[in-house]
Amino acid sequence: MSHQPSGTMIAAVLHGPHDLRIEQRPVPAPSEGEVLVRILSVGVCGSDVHYYEHGRIADFVVRSPLVLGHESSGQIVEVGEGVSPARVGQRVAIEPGQPCGRCDQCQSGRYNLCPNIKFHGTPPVDGTLSEFVAVKSELAYVVPDEISDNAAALLEPLSVGIWANRKAGTQIGTSLLIAGAGPIGLVTAQVARAEGATRIAVTDVNRTRLSAALASGATEVAVAGADDVVGEFDAFIDCSGSAAAINAGLRSVRPGGSVVLVGMGADELMLPLGLIQQRELHITGTFRYADTWPTAIALAASGRVHLDELVTGEFGLADVEQALNAGRDPHSIKSVVRPAT
Repeated sequence: MSHQPSGTMIAAVLHGPHDLRIEQRPVPAPSEGEVLVRILSVGVCGSDVHYYEHGRIADFVVRSPLVLGHESSGQIVEVGEGVSPARVGQRVAIEPGQPCGRCDQCQSGRYNLCPNIKFHGTPPVDGTLSEFVAVKSELAYVVPDEISDNAAALLEPLSVGIWANRKAGTQIGTSLLIAGAGPIGLVTAQVARAEGATRIAVTDVNRTRLSAALASGATEVAVAGADDVVGEFDAFIDCSGSAAAINAGLRSVRPGGSVVLVGMGADELMLPLGLIQQRELHITGTFRYADTWPTAIALAASGRVHLDELVTGEFGLADVEQALNAGRDPHSIKSVVRPAT
């Protein structure tokens, strides 16, 4: 049944580094073409933690109070004009970026590169660590009962893994090296397995996470910097942002292979240009994803990827600060905030 919201709700609002406040805000009214979603789960991302600790990521600076959160699921409780009332009650996963639809990038299908995109939890756009959020109807994807509320929220990081594998050209028989066994590295390994990759090697400095990598489809794991990964790979996906890992990974890619940079590290990096030229390596960055949600829903609903197993802690909205700090525990993989609890 629909849960008709009252006039106010609570939200976790970041005012500056380490200055997070639980505040009362008006419940938003859905505009034309929008739906109002009661938020059920929000995954805590490394970018949320970075904003909390530093107040900025690159050129994105928290200059005014900001609600964090962009990995979200919920239930539609109200619809705006032009949206079918039949949508009320649907469980949904929210794609957090609203592109303009008019620029050259949007017109060519690369809407993730839209310069005018409004992305949840990225200054100055409020995110979803609140009880209710109004979003464009087409960004609220219906999820089947096979996908839990937590897993529906984690379709967002899964989308990052899908996009990384698309950039790497992963297919049946691919050999793949992944650096970093955090949530993104783990979903990237799961997608690679689902796409038919036959060799999936994962490196990390954290042995607990390497165990999780084996459970996520890695065929072999290695402690970064200590163990050697033997042989050449069709592609290397960096999910660590570590300069040392990127350098080692580049040298492990066969001639004509692909290098996909997903992890956020230093703004500048020394690369072995001679090697890149001699091997004709294809190197690309990734920025979020485009058109991945139907694939993400299908993978999760079919059981070909397992997202619930990534969750190592659940927190209420009043305990968001604990959720943001949970990543300091080496055994933590993914924290989820459940506003309704």
